[in-house]
Amino acid sequence: MKDLLHTPEGVRDIYSREYAEKREIERRMESAFTRFGYEGLQTPSFEFFDIFNQERGSVASRDMFKFFDREGNTLVLRPDMTPSIARSAAKYVREEDLPAKFCYIGNTFVNNSRYQGRLKEITQAGAELIGDGSCDADAEILAMVVEALVGCGLKEFQVDVGQVEFFNGLVEAAGLSPETEEELRKRVEAKNFFSVEDFLNEQNLSEELTNAFLALPHLFGNIDILSEAEALTDHPRCRAAIRRLRDLYELCRLYGVENYISFDLGMLGKYQYYTGIIFRVFTYGSGEALGGGGRYDKLMQQFGRKAPAVGFAISIDQLMLAQSRQHLFVYAPLCREFLYYNETGRKAALAFSREMRAQNLALRLFFEPGSEETLIERAKAKKRQNPEADVFYCSGEKPERMTL
Repeated sequence: MKDLLHTPEGVRDIYSREYAEKREIERRMESAFTRFGYEGLQTPSFEFFDIFNQERGSVASRDMFKFFDREGNTLVLRPDMTPSIARSAAKYVREEDLPAKFCYIGNTFVNNSRYQGRLKEITQAGAELIGDGSCDADAEILAMVVEALVGCGLKEFQVDVGQVEFFNGLVEAAGLSPETEEELRKRVEAKNFFSVEDFLNEQNLSEELTNAFLALPHLFGNIDILSEAEALTDHPRCRAAIRRLRDLYELCRLYGVENYISFDLGMLGKYQYYTGIIFRVFTYGSGEALGGGGRYDKLMQQFGRKAPAVGFAISIDQLMLAQSRQHLFVYAPLCREFLYYNETGRKAALAFSREMRAQNLALRLFFEPGSEETLIERAKAKKRQNPEADVFYCSGEKPERMTL
């Protein structure tokens, strides 16, 4: 029977204060999204495998939880929210309703069997802006990320912003094959300078392009690194990517969030559907990013609808872990009113509980059969355990407040 008390690896129970804090963070996230004018969207927890297949550039097949329906179709627990949102928007949003702004809170499921201790089920809060390809849309998403995290009580964090078009421009100039591009992408993303250098030595590239690729793992920091990137190449696609980042930074200044923004041109992302800006959120006390997002202008057309899009997702679980390690505690109201009653006090106790609920106040009732002395002892024990709580007992015509 002991094994029945445990959860499978990678999932866990959340209860009591932690549950209340999680719900409060979700509420604050939703509040931030609503203030920006985003509407809620809920997609199924499982979908057809093809929604997330390799063509979409989502999670690797081996990392998905798969099963079959009665007709033999392969289904998966959603490993990534973005393709689900894109599918839903392609199905329901009319052309005249674009741009469309959606937000969500939901669980994703990734079988991270290669990483011990990592959760396989996490709760994500995020938003997607569909039908707007402008830099203003990118800036709105970044501003919403910052305001949502600040609203959740996080004080010190950074949003690292990259631009995959800069890398794509260098790849185009070099004429790399898709296989070579993918291998180089992995090494740059890992910021392994020596691995990148070894790989480039095997390619027949010009000195300018070799130096540009070698610089990518080091191109991170404040706005000044954009000038360093510009000096590496004259390729029009790369230049356009840098101009877009400069414009984005100016818009972030207008939003008043520029102090949270930094740049990283070596950030390329684990998902292949990103086409423009890409970003991740980092803070101390967390071993990995709190979340991230970016622009995915070609994903919608895979569901039969051409529309640019940009969005993000924040891991609620990772955010709570960081806040705990930073000793930032979110106020989450718990029930602090307790009432113990027996048979003779039942009528008065239940009347008192109705009055409390009518005032939108929480009260936890405990029926305790037996004498008044037994009732008082139980109430005293609860008061000792929770000195800050209001504890009542009732064995007559009205509840009495317990004092020690």
